[in-house]
This record gives sequence, structure tokens and C-alpha cells, in this order.
Amino acid sequence: MAQVDRQQWDVVVVGAGGAGLRAAIEARERGARTAVVCKSLFGKAHTVMAEGGIAASMGNVNGHDNWQVHFRDTMRGGKFLGQWRMAELHAREAPDRVWELETWGALFDRTPDGRISQRNFGGHEYPRLAHVGDRTGLELIRTLQQKATALQQEDFAAYGDHEARLKVFQECTVTRVLKDGGRVAGAFCYERESGRFFVLEAPAVVLATGGIGKSFKTTSNSWEYTGDGHALALLAGAPLLNMEFVQFHPTGMVWPPSVKGILVTESVRGDGGVLRNSDGRRFMFDYVPDVFKDKYAQTEDEADRWYEDPDGNRRPPELLPRDEVARAINAEVKAGRGSPHGGVFLDVSTRMSPERVKRRLPSMYHQFKELADVDITAEPMEVGPTCHYVMGGVAVDSETAAAEGVPGLFAAGEVAGGMHGSNRLGGNSLSDLLVFGRRAGLHAAALAAAPGPRPRVSPEQVDAAAAEALAPFHAREGAENPYTLHQELQSAMNDLVGIIRREDEMAEALRRLASLRERAARAGVEGHRQFNPGWHLALDLRNMLLVSECVARAALERTESRGGHTREDCPAMERAWRPVNLLCRPVEPPPADPAADRIRLERVRTEPIRPDLLALFEKEELVKYLAEEELPE
Repeated sequence: MAQVDRQQWDVVVVGAGGAGLRAAIEARERGARTAVVCKSLFGKAHTVMAEGGIAASMGNVNGHDNWQVHFRDTMRGGKFLGQWRMAELHAREAPDRVWELETWGALFDRTPDGRISQRNFGGHEYPRLAHVGDRTGLELIRTLQQKATALQQEDFAAYGDHEARLKVFQECTVTRVLKDGGRVAGAFCYERESGRFFVLEAPAVVLATGGIGKSFKTTSNSWEYTGDGHALALLAGAPLLNMEFVQFHPTGMVWPPSVKGILVTESVRGDGGVLRNSDGRRFMFDYVPDVFKDKYAQTEDEADRWYEDPDGNRRPPELLPRDEVARAINAEVKAGRGSPHGGVFLDVSTRMSPERVKRRLPSMYHQFKELADVDITAEPMEVGPTCHYVMGGVAVDSETAAAEGVPGLFAAGEVAGGMHGSNRLGGNSLSDLLVFGRRAGLHAAALAAAPGPRPRVSPEQVDAAAAEALAPFHAREGAENPYTLHQELQSAMNDLVGIIRREDEMAEALRRLASLRERAARAGVEGHRQFNPGWHLALDLRNMLLVSECVARAALERTESRGGHTREDCPAMERAWRPVNLLCRPVEPPPADPAADRIRLERVRTEPIRPDLLALFEKEELVKYLAEEELPE
């Protein structure tokens, strides 16, 4: 039996970004002894890269805004595939979560009369994003980190250092969710610096690990985003929902190489930035879908008037939902009207003074000036679509954030599916992680406090998890290099399951993934467990290959184009697909052949939208999107 340190907790939170910290704070305040495991340093989560703001219908800039309009925008943005109850709860509770942050010390930008300022963003009918310049995510993490630290100080004063009630295990990775029969019993972890294994035993585990972007070659995501939470849920027996929907943010830098993939926040376009092709033309007017014709400007003159009058209803087409803008940029590049390095031009300098740019977009200005010698106050940026966010994720209950089929497992933030449907609106990610991070922590603590015996972790599970983690050190002659495998995986996903998809290419991607799985089983590393990044990557490959198979298999199955899923061979959005969710489940028992399929697909129908919420939409819109049997009388 492996000698592994074991600790007893009530709730284990995997991930210390916005969702993880909000869940941990809620669980701790409900009395649960809470452990937080984060892959990087505490306070360095990828949430800090969220720049534009937190979407919440506070109505501070436009009094017409309310939760119903926010709900309507969210469902429209997701092409009506979102879990309507999650979208409703999100829209209703987001303002309270923003005001709560302010009471915890967040310093938001203000309106002239002193209220929290809100800015425009793509897909939102009114100015709705509470912001801190263009570094809102950093302020959110700073505030939550400060709140968590204050709770730790309270515990120290009450209990001393012998009984921590909120503890952060930084630079550690979870490789398995452990179970007792069908329910959660804890997590198997290791320290990245030393390689030391340890087990956190708990009846509730909250997954808050973020996204999957490191499976793609061009991505805005940081190194941690290897699909850990998605894979942990699958391996524990929970299904993943609608994994075909991957959002390609329309404006990631494509040049110079030093900043390739880094996002240019949507607030650049919200504050007046425009997209131009190589001819200098604002091309987005050509790509406004019919359903949005009454919402977005059709001429440059109309767009100019909108910028002068922020309360106007004719928004500039640069603020269409992200999937529409990304497809438009891709079309211009394919038509030969792109920038020299395969993107288009984003120009902010002709509509904003240098002083206004530096005041409204300080991080954007300094980042590109320092890293790439690009002065955005004087020259346009070269931008293009970059893998940014996955709408699919763990299938969860809308009210509790509990994962389907695995008692004790919860998920919140990007790792959870359902809230955003087929496409996420900018700014909804930060309010999503606050709303459902809190709900996950609340219900995880309630489950941990329920009467009855605690689940137990068997020694056999611990031994199996340790053996799995150590396997790369025992690879025989002919071992595969994990870095080479990762590069080939990224190329396959980027080229064959990217922003524009075709049946033959996705079938080829699945063949390549099968070959990579077989080779990854032979991935080998040298040296010791201490300070060994090759070993970390070898372990991450399991997760990336598993999640990539989910994305490719679901994308091949869905024979339509909707939101972040665009099929060149099936370009229309089909009403028959509207009420269909695709669930990815693990093949049971796991096949012995590493190249064999690991995922099976299941079609399930969505729950009909409640009539009072359907009444918020125009009849013509419902006829366009909903299936025949879903239409109201």
C-alpha cells in the first residue's frame, strides 16, 4: 500500500479562480471545513485575465435594464440552447453578487453620480458590465482572496493553527476524484514542486477548474487550462453536456508573435473600437443576421450616431455576439481581405483620444506597448479568432450545481455546462462564476453537514491512483515524448475541430486522437518527481485527450451550425436540433486498448422553457428558434 498522507475535510474545492474562491467562502461561512486545491499560486488563477467586466442588470447607466432583459439577452446569445433555469437564476442574482463584492472591498469604476459604472458589451442590450478599467478579473480575484484571507485570520484567532477551517493547497494538482461506492469520498492530489502524494477525504468536492483551451494551438487560456475538471468528472461517472460548443473569441492578437493569442478585450469595441479589413472598410455591416437587423446599425452613419448617444437602440455591429463576429472575421480572411498575418485590423485610435484610451483601457495600452511595441493609441491591432471558452461542461442541476449521477460532486464556472447554451455573452462568465460558485459552496456544505456516516476512501483506490500517476516514470524503451504528443494534439484540434468544421476533418481528428491516446499510454519522463514539468504534462495529456474526444465526437454528431459550433457542410441552424442536448459519458468498463473510444454519446431533450419566460420574446423570434412542439399556443 502506498504511504500517502490523509486529511479529513468537509468540502474540497478544486480550483482557486473566481468560482472556486466564491464556493470556498460560502462553504466556510456555512460552517464547513474547506480545503482549496489550486494548480498555480494562490491569486494567479486565469480569472485575472477577464478584462471587460461583470454582467449584472443593476440599471446604473440605463434604468430600463432589468433581470428579464438580461435573461433574454443570455438566451438569445446561446441560441436558445441554454438551461433556462440557470439563465434565470443568473440574471436574477448577479446584481446581488456584484454589490456583495463591493461590501468586501472591490473598487469599481463609478458614474458621475457615484454609482458603479457599467459599460456596453457584445450581445447585451444595455450597458451592463460593472468594471474596473480593463482589469476587472484581477480586482475580482483580489477581493475574493482578501475575503478568504480574512476568514483564515478569524479561524486562527478562534482555533489557533491546529484546526484550520479554510486552507489553500497551492501549486497542487488533483488527479482523481475518489469514491465510496457511488458517492464522492475525496480527492487524490500531488504537490507539483515535490511530487508528494496526499489525499483529502471529504463527502463533497466542488470542481472549479476552468476550461480546456490548452488542447488548441492558438488560445487565450493560461497553462492551467488542460480540462482537468471536465476529465475528473467524466472519470468519476458524471456526464459532460454539449461539449461541441467552443467559443473562439473574435479578437485575440495574431501579430507580433510575442503577444499571439492574448485577448483584446471586448470593451475596446464597446468603447468605440472598429474592425476593418485590408481595404480599410468596416466590414461588420455585411454580417448582421436578419434576427438582429432591428438592434444593430446598418450603416456607418447610424453607428456613429450610436456612439454619440449610448442610450440608442441601434448598436454598432462590432458588438454582435462573439460567435457572429468571429465568423465574420474568418470570412473576411478566407476572402483574401485579411491583415498581413491572417487577421483583421481593430482600430481604436481614430475614435478615442490617447488620454481616453489610457484611462479606459490602461492594461491594454501598457500590455501591448511593453510586450509588442504596439501603441494602440496610434496604430491598429492585428486580431483574429482564438480559442477562448468552452460552453460545454459538467451536466449540473440548475439550483444546486450538483453534478448529474454522482452524489457529492459539484461544478461551477467554466467547467460547468448549461448556463450559456451554444455561445456565451461577454461579461456573463464573471457573474456566472459568482452566482453558481456561491450556490455550489452552499449546497456542498449542506451535503457535508447531513447526518449519516462519512464515505471512506479505500486503500486500493489510493494505490491505483498513485500507480497511475507514477506510470510515466516506468515507460519502457520507445517511450513517447509528452511535449511532442501535446503539440500534435494542439495541431489536430486547431486544424480539424477549430472555428469552421467539416465532417471529413472531424472524422480524421478522431482517428488522430485514437492514435495519440495509444501513444500517450507510452508517454515517458526521466528524472525524479521533484521539479519535473514533463511529468506534469504527461499527466495532463490524459485529461486533454479525453476532453478533446468529447469535443470532436459531439461536433461530428451535431449536424447543424449553432453558436460556437459552425459546420461548413451543415451551415444552417436546424430547429429540430434546438431541444437536443448531447451528453458525453465514459465507456464502461474502460477498454483495455488505449486507442479504443473512451466516450459514448447520448441525446437528451431539454426541459421546455417556462411560459412566463417565453412571453419575454417576440413571436417571430420563437418561431425562428424553437422546435414545433415547443412553440406556445
